Amino acid sequence: MSTPALTRDPRRIRATYYLEVDGDPQRAAEVLAGEQSSGTFVAVPGESDALRERHGAQVVAVTPLEDRPPSLPSRGRPQRVRAAEVTVEWPMENTGTDLATLQVAVAGNLFELGGLHGCRLLDLDLPPELVQAHAGPAFGVAGTRELMGGPDGPAEGVLVGTIIKPNVGLDADGFRTAVRELARAGVDLIKDDELMTDPTYLPLSERVRIGQQEIDDAAQTTGRKSMYAYNITGDLAGLRHRHDLVVAAGGTCVMLAVPVMGIPALEWLRSFSELPIHGHRAGLAALMRHPALGISYAAWQLLARLAGADHLHVSGLGSKFSETDDQVAENIRALQAPLGTARPVLPTLSSGQNVRTPSLTWGAVPSTDLLMLAGGGIIAHPDGPGAGVRSLRRAWEAAIAGQGVEQVADDDARAGDPSLRHALATFPGAG
Repeated sequence: MSTPALTRDPRRIRATYYLEVDGDPQRAAEVLAGEQSSGTFVAVPGESDALRERHGAQVVAVTPLEDRPPSLPSRGRPQRVRAAEVTVEWPMENTGTDLATLQVAVAGNLFELGGLHGCRLLDLDLPPELVQAHAGPAFGVAGTRELMGGPDGPAEGVLVGTIIKPNVGLDADGFRTAVRELARAGVDLIKDDELMTDPTYLPLSERVRIGQQEIDDAAQTTGRKSMYAYNITGDLAGLRHRHDLVVAAGGTCVMLAVPVMGIPALEWLRSFSELPIHGHRAGLAALMRHPALGISYAAWQLLARLAGADHLHVSGLGSKFSETDDQVAENIRALQAPLGTARPVLPTLSSGQNVRTPSLTWGAVPSTDLLMLAGGGIIAHPDGPGAGVRSLRRAWEAAIAGQGVEQVADDDARAGDPSLRHALATFPGAG
C-alpha cells in the first residue's frame, strides 16, 4: 500500500527574531528552524524530504543588520558577529493549539544554540484558528469596570489603584487599618504586593476575610466597592482552593504572578475562575530585559492574553524600573492591539507612579482604559491615603484636559483642597 502524500498545513505560526551569528545569518536561521522543528545537528534515519516538507520550520526572511561585538557568551569567542532580523514559519500542525507547545517551539532550546551570540524573540504572528481556540480574558476592561462601579454604573476614566505597603511582615491589625483607609478613600483597586502570598503570620484566608469586611463596610459610606486583587500565586495543586477562598468571601479579583507560575497555569486558572485575573509580571525582566536575549513584551503579552489575563502589568512611565518611557508606551499599545475576538485587557501601570506621571502617560498614550497603581504615590501622601487618591485623580483630570498640573493644584488649593499641591511637593521632579 502506498504512503499517502504529506501535505503541509497552510496555517502558519510566524516568529521574528533578533540574532547575532559568527557566519552567515541565513545559515544560522536555518539551523534554528531545524532545531525547533524536525531536525537536529546531524541527519538521522526517518527525517525524509517529505517529512521536512510537511513539518520543518522554514526561514522566510533575513534582514542583515550591523556587525557588532557579541552580546552573549558562548563556546566560541569571536571579536565581531553579524546581526540580523530573521523570520521563521512553522505549520500549525506541529504545535496544535496548546500554548505550552507553542512556547517550546518558538522560545525553547534555540536560546542555547552555541552559534547564536544573540537571540531574542521579537514578535509573533499567529493563525486565526490558534487565536480563536483560547478563551482570552473573561472580564477585560469592561468587566472590570462593571465590578468597580457604584450605584450609577461602571467606573469611568483612568482607574486608580494602590498596593498594600508595607508588604512583608504586616500583621492582621495593620492590614485591617490599611485596607480600611484605602477603601474609604474610594480607590478603585487595592492589590497585594507580589511578595505577599500565604504567610503564616497573615494567611490568605485571614487576609481575604478582613479585606472584604473592610471593603464592604466602606462601600456603605462611599457607594463604591473597591476591587481587591488577592495574590493566589503559590503551589499549583492549591491554586483552585485559593481562588475559591476569595470567591467565598465575596472578593472580586485574584492576582497571579504569571512569569513565575507560567502561561499554562494562567490558562488553567482562567478555565475555572469566577473573577478577573490580575496578571502580575514578576520575573518577566529575566526573560525580557537584555535586548539580545529572551522574549520581548510584545511577544509575551500575546501568550498571556490568550491564556486569559484580564489585567497585565506594563511597568510605568517615569518609573523606577529599567524600561524607557518609549518602551512602556509600546507595551501599552501592544496590549491595546486587537487579538481576534478577545476582550480588551486592562494595561496596568506601576513602579514609582505618582501625580507627576499622568501627564507623561497621557502624552504618550492618550487612553483612559488604564489602571495606574501608585503605592507610595498614594499611601505616602502627607495628608493621608484619601488625599493621595484625590490628588492622583486630579492629576489625571488635568492631563486629559490639557491643563498644567501646577496650575490645577494652585486652583484647587485656593478652592480649599490642597491635596494636589501637597502631592506635588512630596513628589518633586519633571512631570
